[in-house]
Amino acid sequence: MDIEQFRKAGYAAIDRICDYFYSLEKLPVTSKVEPGYLRKLIPDEAPENGEDFTKIADDVKEMILPGLTRWQHPSFFAYFPTACTFEGILGDLYSSSLSNPGFNWSASPACTELEVITMDWAAKLLGLAPAFYNASEVGGGVIQTSASDVVLVAVVAARSRFQRDHPDTKVEDMVIYATTQTHSLAKKAAIVLSLQVRSIEVKSEDQYALRGDSLRAALEEDAKLGRKPFILIATVGTTSSGAVDNVVELAAVLKDYPDIWFHIDAAWAGVALACPEFREQLYLPEINESATSVCANFHKWGLVNFDCSAMWVRDRRLLTDALDVTPIIHDPSDLSFVGTAIDYRNWHLGLGRRFRSIKLWFVLRSYGIAGFQRHIRKTIDMNNLFVKLLSESKVLTLFAEPSLALTVFRITPPEGVDKFSAEALSDLNARFFKVVSARDDIMLTQTSLNGHVCIRFAVGSARTEENHIKQAYEIVEQEAAKVIETWRQHQS
Repeated sequence: MDIEQFRKAGYAAIDRICDYFYSLEKLPVTSKVEPGYLRKLIPDEAPENGEDFTKIADDVKEMILPGLTRWQHPSFFAYFPTACTFEGILGDLYSSSLSNPGFNWSASPACTELEVITMDWAAKLLGLAPAFYNASEVGGGVIQTSASDVVLVAVVAARSRFQRDHPDTKVEDMVIYATTQTHSLAKKAAIVLSLQVRSIEVKSEDQYALRGDSLRAALEEDAKLGRKPFILIATVGTTSSGAVDNVVELAAVLKDYPDIWFHIDAAWAGVALACPEFREQLYLPEINESATSVCANFHKWGLVNFDCSAMWVRDRRLLTDALDVTPIIHDPSDLSFVGTAIDYRNWHLGLGRRFRSIKLWFVLRSYGIAGFQRHIRKTIDMNNLFVKLLSESKVLTLFAEPSLALTVFRITPPEGVDKFSAEALSDLNARFFKVVSARDDIMLTQTSLNGHVCIRFAVGSARTEENHIKQAYEIVEQEAAKVIETWRQHQS
């Protein structure tokens, strides 16, 4: 493909993408293809000779699109939202066309410098303290692929620091601290690094948040057993219910344990810090005072297309001391800037990296702070509408306090919960979820909170409007009534 052929194909691709977005609301949210469907449509081997690109693009429409779950659909309320904005799409296009791996400053100065600047923009947007700015030349921010990668990097750096300060510590005694509501990223990091992880139990009366007394009890117990906790992963906005661990109490406990790295996983809820009215409930002042590292995913609720997971550290040397590997091939011929420029390859596990900051730059410039805040507030308002509708239902009830743009609810027989066992109600809600999951015009996810099966409703798509919330409520209300009637007949 030469330049002019690319120009023609590019124009056609944009037209196809626009047509797709025009039709998006009329399309099903979920795909109904069966496993292996694509193997029946695509040859076993690549073609011997190149094919016309129009035919290739046609096959995207005919073969690929039917097999997609449409996360950007206005009736997608599962998991957490994934950002899909035109500004982000264009940022990805520019990034791909520039093809700069940007592993050190000299490999492509603009890749590093734009990330340095935009991560400070993002830190200021969220109200993080100047200690986390790249401009501080002590702390700083870096874009990782996902919150799981952020935690893996934090655990590696925390382990390195702890072993440096306590050289006699055995690896098998080292423990990652998380909670029973922490994302699976903690367990994944433990598997990758052959470490122990302790999931501290959280209580429903605490709204599934980790409290200081539970942390202290675990620390004292492990001290007696000779275990060495070296990092605590606290969550601001858990996956299951949006719970916010009590950062005030946790920070107070950790003052007695200064060797423990304090990581704040705010992958989903962190972008809500852009709105000052949510900063106190998300413990921003305490995060600024006590956190060692912080994560917020702009590719979820934050309008930047996947992947763009922001990580900030209070002391960048904690990363570079653990991860700096500089073979001679990566030493620049001009050493005049060494020590004055960031080499981001030493801030994460991989060497190569995408030019992700350009799409963050595009989004923040296009929306501005006010537009970004409007998006966050709008989705929270729509979740509040869903909560209001739930309050009027005879068969749907909240199971946990709503958290920003996330609601956890369950269906409950009109007779009330007291007449049924917890196991029976969980069975009822599992049946309900199965019925709703069979539909293709809405997508929700289920979860289990301390053994109770319930349903999650997460708002966040930039294309969701009030009519989609009302439609979603009508669907779950009607399906709940049917499931309860069928279940009651089965019980009798």
